[in-house]
Amino acid sequence: MPLLELKNVHTYYGNIHALKGISLSVEEGEIVTLIGSNGAGKSTTLRTISGLLRPRYGEILFKGERIDHLPPHKIVELGVIQVPEGRRIFPRLTVRENLEIGAFLRKDKAEIARDMERVFHLFPRLYERLNQRGGTLSGGEQQMLAIGRALMGRPRVLLLDEPSMGLAPVLVEQIFGIISDINAQGTTILLVEQNALMALAIAHRGYVLQTGEIVLADTAQALRENKLVQHAYLGVG
Repeated sequence: MPLLELKNVHTYYGNIHALKGISLSVEEGEIVTLIGSNGAGKSTTLRTISGLLRPRYGEILFKGERIDHLPPHKIVELGVIQVPEGRRIFPRLTVRENLEIGAFLRKDKAEIARDMERVFHLFPRLYERLNQRGGTLSGGEQQMLAIGRALMGRPRVLLLDEPSMGLAPVLVEQIFGIISDINAQGTTILLVEQNALMALAIAHRGYVLQTGEIVLADTAQALRENKLVQHAYLGVG
């Protein structure tokens, strides 16, 4: 049984049919990536999983149970946690306060402290900026904080929406290395990413979206070798 599964999901923005029968699955321990051009429906897929948008038709299942009727905070409680596009940190709160908000639904104080140490191990820069306001951090540091905040909720599935957006190439490599480390430590990841080359380099499997529909699904290696994917998304040919 997949850890996360979408079955024939249709999502609308008003009268605009944004997702047109999306079906995909994410197995426990995988990194699965969604690639596609702007407007393909990648972020809409994550927002629908998170409960921020309601599918008009179809089912979303987590560990075999439907979650498409649940409010967003209940989905977070189950362990499906999104790092939104554009970071969306709290700029006037300190790094520590932003991380504490990530654990808002938890009561296990000793484990929360342990998880904060884990975040500092992954992102030493955040420890150095612990009492600094989030809005004064660099773009790369804000992305680290957004991921760290999500990890404080102990995600079973981490939904990452465009983690490399706006970052310098050297920081992109660093962020993707950390995403691989998070996965190696046991967190399942569904990754939306414009940088298809980097996404397919760390993913196990991938789906290609075009105008709200999945047009290709395969292993990451097979997608990297696919001529259409190379031409359309990898800048080859």
